[in-house]
Amino acid sequence: MRRLHHVQISIPAGGESDARSFYATTVGLAEIPKPEHLRSRGGLWFRLDSGLELHLGSDIGFRPSAKAHVAIEVDDLGALRGRLEAAGVRVWEDQPLPGFDRFYAADPFGNRLEFLARPRGERTTAGTDPR
Repeated sequence: MRRLHHVQISIPAGGESDARSFYATTVGLAEIPKPEHLRSRGGLWFRLDSGLELHLGSDIGFRPSAKAHVAIEVDDLGALRGRLEAAGVRVWEDQPLPGFDRFYAADPFGNRLEFLARPRGERTTAGTDPR
């Protein structure tokens, strides 16, 4: 096995507009087009700078993920937190995670998301993992 290609979480059917506003505009992820043959299923796809993709699948029986979550490493945790709070997004703390600063937030549908960054003096170049 080489690496993760994508992670998928669910959003409610018809929630694409709210999801696009949150994930692309507020969080800053790059939306990528879904393949033509999958577009009728609804949902959205995003690509992170690392190449990993986040797929949002449209689900008629949607229930938010309260414990399960996606963790996204960012360059400027403070700036992201500011954008989220300015947009009225609920943000909360948890126990410290060695080697990272972090917080949790909920997307517009109640899915739990973790955002984390290495402290400024501990950042590495992309593709290297000091652990």
